[in-house]
Amino acid sequence: MTRYIVRRLLQFIPLLFLISLLLFSLLQIIPGGPLAAYENNPNVTSEDMARLEERLGVNDPLPVKYGKWLGNVLRGDWGYSIYTQRPALQEIGDRLPSTLYLMGIALFISLLISIPIGLIAALKPYSLFDVVTTTIAFAGQSVPIFWFGLILIILFHSTLTNPLTGAPLLPGGGMYTLDAPFSIEDWLSHLVLPVAMLALYQTATVTRLTRASMLDVIHQDYIRTARAKGLKERAVVIGHAFKNGALPLVTIIALELPGLFNGAVFTETIFSWPGMGRLFITAASQFDYPVLMAVLMINAALILFFNLVADVVYALVDPRIRYA
Repeated sequence: MTRYIVRRLLQFIPLLFLISLLLFSLLQIIPGGPLAAYENNPNVTSEDMARLEERLGVNDPLPVKYGKWLGNVLRGDWGYSIYTQRPALQEIGDRLPSTLYLMGIALFISLLISIPIGLIAALKPYSLFDVVTTTIAFAGQSVPIFWFGLILIILFHSTLTNPLTGAPLLPGGGMYTLDAPFSIEDWLSHLVLPVAMLALYQTATVTRLTRASMLDVIHQDYIRTARAKGLKERAVVIGHAFKNGALPLVTIIALELPGLFNGAVFTETIFSWPGMGRLFITAASQFDYPVLMAVLMINAALILFFNLVADVVYALVDPRIRYA
């Protein structure tokens, strides 16, 4: 196992190099650029534009641009935001905590709800409970996530009001109320709608996946043998069936974990949440290449790492899987 992990980690080096080359090239060839915002500004002269082009290396050949960027990254310098003039990693660091606890809470709630529902639905297939939960799960996956977020704002912020104060029932955006002292109640109230929006799709996906994986193993011979030995139903379901049916869940969770860093683009944009998803949209709209490359490369590294973690967990969960 140790040799396998070391070998996979070494494979990350050329893979990340190829990913960085592809991403950097794509960002450079898309229409527009970091100076697009200045082109129609009457206060910016042609001399100013020439100085900006020289400073940013806009006219350098693509290999030269990439070589400069790669050399700086290898020295630990990810560059500075073109618009805020702050280090790209500092821009990320300021927004990462907001994304982590928003995405983390949503993922925790979705797993807490979806796994028990999926288990019960698999143990009682085609029952009323199974039909209802499966229908809701299909609906949750079918509803456009941005549309659901807007409906939540219209319903709980614009329509419903607090009967005691007359204020909107729930905040429509932000992390906290501006110009108000911090309170846990205010913080939690701002979390409700974005967490509900995020948890909807995750809960629907994990519920269906849990049900399908459990149905696949619940009728296997070893499950019938475990029951024939007199084991309690809880021990059979949790200790045997769920343990062997958890591999697809490991995969989906491993794919979700990098999203804790990357943020939820639609959710953070709709609810004005100052996290990584909103940072990515802002950087993309402004062609802020240093910030974009930092976000994309860190996310790529996390995806590779958590896929390795998923492979290791496979071997721990299923003794039939061995890595040389």
